[in-house]
Amino acid sequence: MAVKQFKAESKKLLDLMINSIYTNREIFLRELVSNASDAIDKLYFRSLTDQTVGLNKEDFCIRLELDKDDRIITLSDNCIGMTREELEENLGTIAHSGSLCF
Repeated sequence: MAVKQFKAESKKLLDLMINSIYTNREIFLRELVSNASDAIDKLYFRSLTDQTVGLNKEDFCIRLELDKDDRIITLSDNCIGMTREELEENLGTIAHSGSLCF
């Protein structure tokens, strides 16, 4: 897998954002659930026109598992992922709504 570096300005801004916003665990968790929800919307839209998706609206889900002993929260979904191009375009981008563009 290739490693892609962010521009110096972007890296500094990301560090500031991570250290200010994402230190609040509730906000970080909400962001993860929001991203999973966006992925459900995107795959559901695709399923309306592509029969190979093989999922109905009722099949989409977001799972939250808690491991209190190890203090781990696992969030998973059965939605759509991102292509390499989408990853390069969106990783490290702040205040960008993929759903809005979609």
